[in-house]
Amino acid sequence: MDSFVTGIALIGIVIVVASLMSGALERRAVPLVVAFLGIGVLLGPRGLKLLDIGFESPALLALATLALALVLFTDAVTLNFAEVRSRRRLVLTLIGPGTLLPAGLVTLAGIFLLNLSVPAAAILGAALASTDPVLLRGALRSRSLPENTRIALRMETGMNDIVLLPMVVIAILLLKGAAQTPVDAAEGGIARDLVGLFLLGPALGALVGWIGIKALGWVRTRIGVRRDYESLYALGLAFCAFAAAESVGGSGFVAAFAAGFMIDAQDTELCECFMEYGEATAEMFLLLTFVALGTSLIWTGLEVVHWRTLLFAVIALGVRSAVLYPILGGLGLPERDRRLIALMGPRGLSSLLLVLLPVFAGAPGAQDLFSVACLVVLLSLVLHGGGMAWLLRAKAAAVLDSAAPSPTASLGMESRPVEDAVVGTAPAEEPPDRMGLDELRELEQRGEPVVIADARKDAAYYGDGRKATGSIRLDPDDPIPDAEGRRLPRDATIAVYCA
Repeated sequence: MDSFVTGIALIGIVIVVASLMSGALERRAVPLVVAFLGIGVLLGPRGLKLLDIGFESPALLALATLALALVLFTDAVTLNFAEVRSRRRLVLTLIGPGTLLPAGLVTLAGIFLLNLSVPAAAILGAALASTDPVLLRGALRSRSLPENTRIALRMETGMNDIVLLPMVVIAILLLKGAAQTPVDAAEGGIARDLVGLFLLGPALGALVGWIGIKALGWVRTRIGVRRDYESLYALGLAFCAFAAAESVGGSGFVAAFAAGFMIDAQDTELCECFMEYGEATAEMFLLLTFVALGTSLIWTGLEVVHWRTLLFAVIALGVRSAVLYPILGGLGLPERDRRLIALMGPRGLSSLLLVLLPVFAGAPGAQDLFSVACLVVLLSLVLHGGGMAWLLRAKAAAVLDSAAPSPTASLGMESRPVEDAVVGTAPAEEPPDRMGLDELRELEQRGEPVVIADARKDAAYYGDGRKATGSIRLDPDDPIPDAEGRRLPRDATIAVYCA
């Protein structure tokens, strides 16, 4: 099959399958990436022999580069500054010792078990300390996950990659420097590369983000911009920031994160638009990368199975839990949240993308490092993916069995006034009614069944600790199946607020 037609078919397959399977897999807490690795196998040399994507493939370089840039951009643009400020100690713990200690211990394991040089082991240590946002996405959307756990994991996945990326880049420079002749080393200039990493990348990314926000604000007030196109605008800023930094020797990946950070800090409306539309586009790039890797490259992890690599993989997968569980004890978290945060640390696409950087840079021995990382990721898919699916299904069943809402939910508030909320109740054939707090109280006083449902968008719900007492959480994107799954009483007035 012509390569162009094959590429178009691949994109179409990913979009169609992602759309058809997303609901069923998410409700079962099964990572969507498992299905797309299967598609890669089906299309690859072990299946229909339509694709065989290797390290030299321009498609892999483009997909992996765009995917990592979008991972970092999405991490930054979806950060919630209110959450970060209110949980400073937790954030510092997760991206400080919670990230750096596992990276250091995995580095030591690579040195002593795999006989790697310090820079090579550091690449593995940094890559395998990254908690994967793609594998956790289904769990983070599940209503079964406790809120403290959800917030902690979302902040960790949103911030630890930018801590680990400089470690990988510096290790690549050291690996390449060790293999260079004195003349090449003089021409290369490690100091110049460090300036590009720590100065040019952040500065240009922030500048592109700032200019982009100012330009969007100017056009909004004078002409207007369609809301769905604002999400595409955010993606365009990510790519522009990446290109601007790379064109002058800076780090495009750091620039993408800096652009997202600037957008998040300056334009909340654009961030919400991105979360509604652009995040799905970014996810398509990530799933395409998994399909590409699933054709053949990720399975090279099975070719390096040995007692040393298996022991290394066990250490790489267990060290985060061993480090985080005790240090989270001093933060006053409930035991359940402490245990879940420590256990739910899958290694996935972000680890593979980080360890692909030395491969694309031509660092010596980088392909062997990638194979070892693939072994760890495959084991993580089985252990973490299967464990999260079992845990969340069990918790969801418990919620449905024991936490059905009472017929007359209390209208008391912790701190958020319901007067500002939009509520509706009506037969299916009529448009929804709007009512205020007094009318709801009248219903309660008459003894009529009332259920208060919180259907705010995730950004508002998780960014605001104020919630109506006795309210239940409904999925804002799929409220009717969610309400049916919760067995809400059909004769009750369901007051839905989305303010």
